[in-house]
Amino acid sequence: MTALVHSPSGRVEVVVESFGYGHGPAPEADLTIDARRHLRNPHHDPAMRHLTGLDEAVRVHVLATPGAAGQVGNAVLFVWCLLFDLPGDHDEPVKVAVGCAGGRHRSVAMAEAIAAGFREVGVVTVVRHRDVGKPVIQRTTAAIAASRP
Repeated sequence: MTALVHSPSGRVEVVVESFGYGHGPAPEADLTIDARRHLRNPHHDPAMRHLTGLDEAVRVHVLATPGAAGQVGNAVLFVWCLLFDLPGDHDEPVKVAVGCAGGRHRSVAMAEAIAAGFREVGVVTVVRHRDVGKPVIQRTTAAIAASRP
């Protein structure tokens, strides 16, 4: 992925959308990433609970999870292959959905990191955060323990 690629028309090539499974089903996407089980959850830290993945402290916390950078890189590589290496209809943007429990922390941080990966190589990318403004989901102690990586 060393070549700089620009859409000649300037049209959007990739749409990355974060969401929370607790607020509804995953949006339709070419690639859906479930961030609930494998990434550090800022919800467990009262100082970060009401922040979002757009805040630096949350972003750093999530992306410092071992393997997080690999997940971002693999998502970018997979979509890159869909866009440029595989034949097919490319009239619509490739869609990536990233979900976590509430759609405020892990999914937002990951969606922004994936979008940044595309922007670095000149792919026109849009990011949407479906549930980032919704209330923090209150979870039971048992559910919190079960969802920790």
